[in-house]
Amino acid sequence: MAREENRGRNATDRVGTICRALRRAIIEQALEPGAKLPEDALGERFGVSRTIARHALGQLAAEGLVELRRNRIAVVATPSWQEARDAFDIRIELERLVVRQLAGRLSKSQVAQLHAHVDAEDGARNGPDAVSIRLATEFHILLANMTESPILIRYVSEIAYRCCLTLSLFTRPHSSECAINEHRLLIDALAGGDAETVMSLMHHHLDSVANRALVAQSRPRGRDIMDILAPYAEPPRPVLLAVPAPAAVVRGTRRKAAAGSA
Repeated sequence: MAREENRGRNATDRVGTICRALRRAIIEQALEPGAKLPEDALGERFGVSRTIARHALGQLAAEGLVELRRNRIAVVATPSWQEARDAFDIRIELERLVVRQLAGRLSKSQVAQLHAHVDAEDGARNGPDAVSIRLATEFHILLANMTESPILIRYVSEIAYRCCLTLSLFTRPHSSECAINEHRLLIDALAGGDAETVMSLMHHHLDSVANRALVAQSRPRGRDIMDILAPYAEPPRPVLLAVPAPAAVVRGTRRKAAAGSA
């Protein structure tokens, strides 16, 4: 029984590992909308069975990041422009609830944690747009986590990741400076405790992100999935093999043992 429980726990852990890696690859736009996700390639890259890979793809499909087609080929989801706009509208309403709950209730350590995250965003400003977008998204998920509401955490995380996906379809260069300044304003308003003000700021912030982002469709780059996922797959643990001792050493050991027994 214990062995079966451990096996199930290990399978769940491996599914989670693959989901985190694929989710990050999608968010950072390494995997673009429409990219194929073959089970055998995922299994090889992550060192798991096709069954484990299939479970991970099913979880990401439930989050709206992956589409499962009739021929059993999974692809990164390709939302329409209207679906992208709808996702942002839903996200606005959810995140208004988040900041309404948090206004005036954040501890000093939570405020410091938010500022530290925005500092990380600032540090990544001159790097790749995809990393800035991921960090900006994680700021909003961090806010949701601070509500300690499982429902808000789940739905804000899923809709935020889905909005990230749309940024690789309908986008122009990401304005990280705008996002950083708006995030700092949100933190100040949350610390100030005015719920109406911070709800209005969040609405304006996310609406501005959508308006800046939902512009035109980009073209896929068509890279190989094994190359794309290489930085996201955890390195396999080294297997320690027993190395046979040289024959001379073995003979010497036997002589010593014989002398000792004599």
